[in-house]
Amino acid sequence: MLKRIVIRKRTLFFGLCTACLTQACSKSDTEPTDTGPIKYVTELFDYQPAPGQFISQSLDNENGARSILRGNQGIVSLGAFGGYIVLGFDHSVINVPDKADIVVYGNSMDNFAEPGVVWLMRDENGNGIPDDTWYEIQGSEFGKPGYVRDYMVTYFKPATDTSDILWKDSSGNEGKIKRNNTHRQLYFPSWIDQDSYSLQGSLLPSTNIDQTNPDFITSAPFVYGYADNRYNGDEIDIADAIDEKGVKVNLPSINFIKIQTGILADLGRLGELSTEITAVEDLNIP
Repeated sequence: MLKRIVIRKRTLFFGLCTACLTQACSKSDTEPTDTGPIKYVTELFDYQPAPGQFISQSLDNENGARSILRGNQGIVSLGAFGGYIVLGFDHSVINVPDKADIVVYGNSMDNFAEPGVVWLMRDENGNGIPDDTWYEIQGSEFGKPGYVRDYMVTYFKPATDTSDILWKDSSGNEGKIKRNNTHRQLYFPSWIDQDSYSLQGSLLPSTNIDQTNPDFITSAPFVYGYADNRYNGDEIDIADAIDEKGVKVNLPSINFIKIQTGILADLGRLGELSTEITAVEDLNIP
């Protein structure tokens, strides 16, 4: 069972090395390390999946979350809308003008994407933990019909382990994360003691999903700016970061990245749409 603690008003996994938390991401833009920076994310700071068909399995636990560190090409699922992971580099990723700076790898296919919203943070106070300001990457769907900022979904613990997961959203809608015949275990995170929990973020349009043929459901990739969206990885440009008002911000570098499932959708026999991540890489390091 995963246990979580609060450090400086941020949730972190119990058992993470405190020394690592304070050292990993506090390097300046130019400060060298003994062996040089690692181009992949090296630290797991937070992992809170939404309910889903991979909960209580290897893709949806702490081991799954850690498996994507240091370019190990593991895989972690974030569950339904709002599920997220917070990761850190051991250096500052520089915002190089006129080029992508980061690539996020997932398991999408040409005709089946499960887009996740990407958020970036600079370690402005230099304390090595992600407690500054998150900036959303403005992807191609920003501002289009179906895009909603500050969207919230509350998930309710089921009466039994074999029940669907009920949800209600901030727009007054409600529905279920439905169980399927392939995954029969509990879909609600077992380490959450409360009767419900809420996840908030930016909702992406579901216009890319075609369920006309229930036996061949497709989810087309968006043009740019999302995780688990394009086959062979999604390039992210730090210059596309925006503030809470949707205004572009000038970030010279970043230290932390948050990835969050961006669509709330039931895909029939395929289960809920859930963003999966396999690795995150700094493109500026050979």
